[in-house]
Amino acid sequence: MRALLTLAVALLSWEALVRLTGLPPYLLPSPLSVAAALWTHRAELAPAALLTGWETLVGLALGAALGVAAAVAMALSPRLGRTLGPVLIVSQTIPVFALAPILTLWLGFGMAPKVAMVVLIVFVPVAQALYDGLMAPPPAQLDVVRTMGAGSWAELRHLRFPAALPRLASGLRLGAIYAPVGAVIGEWVGGARGLGAVMIHANGRMKTDLMFAALFVVVALSLALYTAIDRSLTRLLRARGF
Repeated sequence: MRALLTLAVALLSWEALVRLTGLPPYLLPSPLSVAAALWTHRAELAPAALLTGWETLVGLALGAALGVAAAVAMALSPRLGRTLGPVLIVSQTIPVFALAPILTLWLGFGMAPKVAMVVLIVFVPVAQALYDGLMAPPPAQLDVVRTMGAGSWAELRHLRFPAALPRLASGLRLGAIYAPVGAVIGEWVGGARGLGAVMIHANGRMKTDLMFAALFVVVALSLALYTAIDRSLTRLLRARGF
């Protein structure tokens, strides 16, 4: 209810701002104009949303899988962890938008560069969050399993990974929020379909209301994905006693 109330206040304030200031629609359309654009261009927005959503899901799955694999590998090999840890940090300093033209050049104008953008955005938070969790198990439990003679793999399987599940969940939640952004950025640079392409084409035709409508769909897609993953992870963690 609080979220709905906040949204209603924001929309009413936006509508009042447009009406009181008399801003032209090409600068800032009113919420009613955006709603009308959503309905008028539904035949264009619906397939674009499906494509962007599919790119997001595929990239999220691949990025999460690669992130988990990298974190586990770094936890099993301290030397690898010392090598890849700084690389993960440095990779976060590179603007993702700057990589989109390169990926388009390498992978073409199809779905591959969009999925790759999502993978790049999801991979680092998942890998870093899980690695931090794997390297910080409860000290008392760690002493117990080592006293019992558990090897590195058994220690990882029975102690480190279960203890790191909350941090992995945090990384997945963060990745779910930003995953659609990667797909849209890829479509901005080298896409003829998808919500990002709709926004670029609308901008070229000065259809600001359609741009806002596509942006609204991106936000709705991000919230729906985050909510689904958050609820699934919450149930999983509760089942594991967290």
